[in-house]
Amino acid sequence: MKSLEELRAIREKMKRQMDLRGPNEDHIRVVVGMATCGIAAGARPVMAAFLDEVEKRGLKNVTVSQTGCIGVCRLEPIVEVFVPGEEKVTYVKMKPDMVPAIVEQHLVNHNVVTDYTIGAAE
Repeated sequence: MKSLEELRAIREKMKRQMDLRGPNEDHIRVVVGMATCGIAAGARPVMAAFLDEVEKRGLKNVTVSQTGCIGVCRLEPIVEVFVPGEEKVTYVKMKPDMVPAIVEQHLVNHNVVTDYTIGAAE
């Protein structure tokens, strides 16, 4: 850190990311499995990619959070998307480069990316 302005910029970025993690029942919820199995499979970069993509697009109706074990360790990293009034969608074997497609197609345009879902992985 070289200046007070740099510190303020970091503070603002972290504040925006924390706002993305807060609960709101009207929001679309993106939940990343962050138990030991998920972290070992690469869930941290996936979570970071969701936070970055949602912030970059300025999506105010999306909350990104983490949970423990989702229960299907062989399919980690797992991300569940909860859209109010719709069935939960489970994305599996997630990689950070898959995140922009899910954000654009599912979170923005309301089209599930079936190639990445649990049904496609079986």
